[in-house]
Amino acid sequence: MRLLGRLLTALLFFSLPVQADDMPTVRLAVLQIGTVNWELDTIVRNGLDEKHGFHLDVRAYADNGATRIAVAGGEADMAVADWIWVARQRAAGKDYVFIPYSKAVGGVVVPGNSLATTLVDLQDGKLGIAGGPLDKSWLLLRAYAARTYGFDLKAGTEQVYGAPPLIFKSALDDSYAGAINYWHFLAKMKAAGMKELVNVEEATAALGLDPETPLLGYYGKESFFDQRPGLAQAFYAATRDAKDILLKSDDAWENLRPEMRVETDTEFEILRRDWRSGVPKRGPIDAGNASALLTLLAELGGAELVGRATEVPEGLFAQVE
Repeated sequence: MRLLGRLLTALLFFSLPVQADDMPTVRLAVLQIGTVNWELDTIVRNGLDEKHGFHLDVRAYADNGATRIAVAGGEADMAVADWIWVARQRAAGKDYVFIPYSKAVGGVVVPGNSLATTLVDLQDGKLGIAGGPLDKSWLLLRAYAARTYGFDLKAGTEQVYGAPPLIFKSALDDSYAGAINYWHFLAKMKAAGMKELVNVEEATAALGLDPETPLLGYYGKESFFDQRPGLAQAFYAATRDAKDILLKSDDAWENLRPEMRVETDTEFEILRRDWRSGVPKRGPIDAGNASALLTLLAELGGAELVGRATEVPEGLFAQVE
């Protein structure tokens, strides 16, 4: 009996690595200091990937262009992008599918001593804009200003385009009447004393669109998921478990504090608050709501923004729950 017990124990021990090796691996390309790493770190730290039957291999790259090349060239299985870009790629023939991640988007902030209360008050001033003329936050805010105030935000202001860190630094030096930046830079700008004038979520709702539609997400080749049935759902479930932890536990954020690169407690708290407010409801993206957003952006940005994606390509959104 003792010998049988030892044999069973040995068999169990040697079977475990085989079972683990049978798990599919997801190679995820991300920016080295991207905020998505907070969620991914939580997945790995808590073993949520293995809980849902896969290994997560996070690979850092220098810029978004490099992550996209990695997926296209087979060096990575997934990366992060907004679904408008992914729709454009799918409409052009790439078999990309999209898994929702966040509805956190940009907005407009003004100096702490600014008297501005609406976008109209920025007239004749300089507006710093992260990205370029086709930045989606900028386009939506233009539409919001026109619809709400009859104000042409582009004609009524002087635009200065630049990389997010540059817009961040210049805005803190009071170089602009207002600034549009990505959500995490905005959080740091608010922590430094700047005031939020309007965010894209508010603008989206005012335009009659669904502000709950996640814009950011993970994407990968449909063929990759087809060869691994259930993996898209498993990956999504792991991200939702991580979100639940970060929504409920302040202690979990202390683990992330070093990689958040915060300089003050206020900065830390605003980043945490704004990340949490960007968590979308669980479930698949509503194609009808997404279609309304795509139609508006196509009108504003044209083919230069959406390419051939004049409507949401069939199969774009992974059916996760």
